Amino acid sequence: MHFVPSKIFLTKGVGTHKHELRSFEAALRDAGIEKCNLVTVSSILPPRCKIISRKQGEPMLQPGQITFAVMARISTNEPHRLIAASIGVAAPADEDAYGYLSELHAYGMNDTTAGNFAEDMAAAMLASTTGVDFNEDASWDEKEQVFRLTGKIIRTSNITQTAVGHPQGLYSTVVAAAICLF
Repeated sequence: MHFVPSKIFLTKGVGTHKHELRSFEAALRDAGIEKCNLVTVSSILPPRCKIISRKQGEPMLQPGQITFAVMARISTNEPHRLIAASIGVAAPADEDAYGYLSELHAYGMNDTTAGNFAEDMAAAMLASTTGVDFNEDASWDEKEQVFRLTGKIIRTSNITQTAVGHPQGLYSTVVAAAICLF
């Protein structure tokens, strides 16, 4: 039996509560995936897998469903601590080839920095499998230009959720996820 997703959607959420687990559940609720039994998987974007909107994907989920997800998650109860969870996407130009998803969970990164970093990781993994030569130490903008010029990477994107730790020390949790649909 083969479980190869035909669609994925990206989602994100944030939750706050005095208990870490409850803050995680609140973040899943904010992301619209709290009703699923989530199974985390590694980061391959299957060939011919269509990326759909959250609005299109959420109605396809059923309560209790075993749901495969590439997920980034981080929590803090440190007041004012910046946290970020991001999923980067790199889709190949060849629709019969596979792409990459990357997970980033970090402290001290804003939305833009975390999103660019996650995209960079996904694109670098895809570039390395397609033989694209690039400078690992170059800025994201420079690498992105090289990736696009080769014609082997057609699209990169990310979904990122950040939060600042609650001032009274409640747990704050952020999640970003790519939800697999069959």
